[in-house]
Amino acid sequence: MVRAIVIVGLVVGAIVLTLFGSRLLNTTGDTADHPECDLLVGACSWTTQDGEWRVRLQEVEEGAQGMEYVLQVSVSKAPDRFLAVLKGQSMYMGEYPVPLVREAPLEYEARFTAPFCTTGADMIWRIDLQDGQERLENVPWTLVFKAQK
Repeated sequence: MVRAIVIVGLVVGAIVLTLFGSRLLNTTGDTADHPECDLLVGACSWTTQDGEWRVRLQEVEEGAQGMEYVLQVSVSKAPDRFLAVLKGQSMYMGEYPVPLVREAPLEYEARFTAPFCTTGADMIWRIDLQDGQERLENVPWTLVFKAQK
């Protein structure tokens, strides 16, 4: 009897995973309809009803944990709890919140090291700008960069 319950549970689990697994592992979220902007190629800018936004990413130096980056964000209106969240674009590796520090009234900056993938150096990261736990909806780009080992 127990064996039959276990087998039925495994079959139901396999069906649920087949039907919903791709949604659970989806790392692109609702950014799929946005064009990509590679932050290491150049700054990404856009205009909202409040004004101009600009995001820039620079490689600074290679540290003990890998390449260090500086993320600079110029905003037209500052969110209350502004942060950037690193998410794997090419593969799921978790989410890494990076607090943005106010450098000037509408200028923010963060220094971080992107985790690197042990399977290769082709890891593409996405940066989502957030106000606390809520993703900012006014970003028309999928902000990405290829992490350097």
